[in-house]
Amino acid sequence: MVSVLLVLGLLVAGFVGFNIGGSSTGVAFGPAVGSKLVRKVTAAALFSVFAFIGAWTVGRNVIVTMSEGIVPAAQFTPVAGVGVLFFTGLSLLVSNIYGVPASTSMTAVGAIVGLGLATGSLNEALMFTIVSAWIVAPLIGLIIGAAIGRYAYPQLEARLSFTRLERQLVQIDRSGRFPSVRFNRNASPRDLIGSALVLAIACYMGFSAGASNAANAVAPLVGNGAVSINQGVLLAVAAISLGGFTIARRTLATVGDGITDLPILAALIVSSVGATIITVLSYYGIPASLAVSTTCCIIGLGWGRASRAVTLTELATPPSESKPGPNLSTGALVAPSTKDEKPAGPTVGELAAGESPTPETSPSVPAIGEEDIEELTAENLFDPAATSRIVILWVLTPSLSVVGSYLLFALLL
Repeated sequence: MVSVLLVLGLLVAGFVGFNIGGSSTGVAFGPAVGSKLVRKVTAAALFSVFAFIGAWTVGRNVIVTMSEGIVPAAQFTPVAGVGVLFFTGLSLLVSNIYGVPASTSMTAVGAIVGLGLATGSLNEALMFTIVSAWIVAPLIGLIIGAAIGRYAYPQLEARLSFTRLERQLVQIDRSGRFPSVRFNRNASPRDLIGSALVLAIACYMGFSAGASNAANAVAPLVGNGAVSINQGVLLAVAAISLGGFTIARRTLATVGDGITDLPILAALIVSSVGATIITVLSYYGIPASLAVSTTCCIIGLGWGRASRAVTLTELATPPSESKPGPNLSTGALVAPSTKDEKPAGPTVGELAAGESPTPETSPSVPAIGEEDIEELTAENLFDPAATSRIVILWVLTPSLSVVGSYLLFALLL
């Protein structure tokens, strides 16, 4: 019976990791694939490498927390381990059905909390710290995104434009006797520097995803001694990598084809902010959601861009007393598509090469309150109805995990 449960636990852990890899690869490398910097296979390979590095280094802190910190390791019997992994996998199903980036970390912790409540072994002090981090981390992402969107995004957009290539950056030339590798002839050295920045941040996202998500797949198995931490990391990364090379092709295609709705610069901002928040929390062993922090940063960035049409005084004035302007309750992120367009300003490579724009060619940035109101309806990235639905499911999914897990373990244990 124990052997059957162990095999079942390994299979469920692999399933969880497989789905994590499928979703996380697209989030991390969507901008790079969409801008023709790497192919899907290359993206999956890079994601696998950096997810392994993140899981092997910082991620083991999260594994320790989830395998023996929230509840004692002795509580993770074979039955309990399979039950916790079941509810983690269920969270992936719920998030896929409703199209919401629900937090696998939060739901996995919720299942463990249900086990702790049913057995009376929950570490309440640690859970208070974890829940506090769940509240603070998205707020930090929201505030940073709003500040950048309102005060810095137009300047960044004017100076750090990214060229969208029509063909892959690295190509195989088969015209000669032997195939050779060459760079896209339309890509200048300046574009190569900008491309390196995009890839570097994508790899950073992969590192962060590995650090935060490996524990979701294997923590119960580590807790009951079925596998060691090192074996758990290898199992988790293997499953995550398999998902990256298979089902992630669809998420990469979706994110890559739709990347014009979120310009590369905006994607890099939210990716960097979200990954940094989660990496810091993972270092301290706190399981948290990369999707939640990143999404909140997107919402903040959209609201910040929309709010540029009015000053702070006008923003605080009732609509009937202020000048006509965009409705910030349905504000939008000014993110004009860069597809088939000339960059608005010099590329990252031009700045790195010291080719600063001259006053005659430097694009002007409208001051706050003077932004073109019509442009502020370009993309609806801050939709109150959609935001409410996302937040409700963020709260509902872990809550259902806690309740379901509690009822299961209260009856079985």
